[in-house]
Amino acid sequence: MPTDPSIDIALLRRNRLFGILQPAEMDAVLAFARRQRISAEARIFAKGDPGDSMYAVLRGQLAVQTESAEAKLMLLNILREGDVFGEIAMLDGGERTATVVATETCELLRVDRSDFLPFLEARPDLCIRLMGVLCERVRWTSSIIEDTVFLNVTRRLAKRILMLAQSYGRKTEDGVRIATFLSQEDVANMLGVSREIVNKTIRSFQSSGAISYRNGYMVVHDQEFLERIAS
Repeated sequence: MPTDPSIDIALLRRNRLFGILQPAEMDAVLAFARRQRISAEARIFAKGDPGDSMYAVLRGQLAVQTESAEAKLMLLNILREGDVFGEIAMLDGGERTATVVATETCELLRVDRSDFLPFLEARPDLCIRLMGVLCERVRWTSSIIEDTVFLNVTRRLAKRILMLAQSYGRKTEDGVRIATFLSQEDVANMLGVSREIVNKTIRSFQSSGAISYRNGYMVVHDQEFLERIAS
């Protein structure tokens, strides 16, 4: 199958998993990948589903979330253009560890396990490169767990804002605008704390001039202030 010429290769290469592919390897993956259009609020997969595929986000926004037995929701991550998800379960064939829901209409690129594993088996050198990418993911997950256990809400919130600004920031005349809409309830679910605590902490950051809200989007004005708090 010919590669879809409308797929933005540079966008995919923003993610480390696609970034390690040589041009011929990228062409081979795109030859068996499939585009999918997903409606807002549609669920891509649920925690416990079989890991039969991975996805790259071509357009739109998705939420990665999990839920406790008491129905307490935790927002694990926000995904936007260029992000990849579902690769761990796709590679080991295990169950999904979280639920992914589209928060707006999305265009996704789906890569099935049945196609990707034979592709890997024929390229042992790529397997070594892929191990490095997966190790980075493990380190990232470990750092999030450590933050949750050892840091107070103020420091965790400062670190999360800095991470969002690095991943989704757009420079403006007076700071960095986080180009993804996050309500204070979303932020609270990310940190696993109450909305009231997040609201109080955000107000203190606003009072210091470190952040503000513009048309519902957060703008970071004083990154050094947040870095001092996070460290």
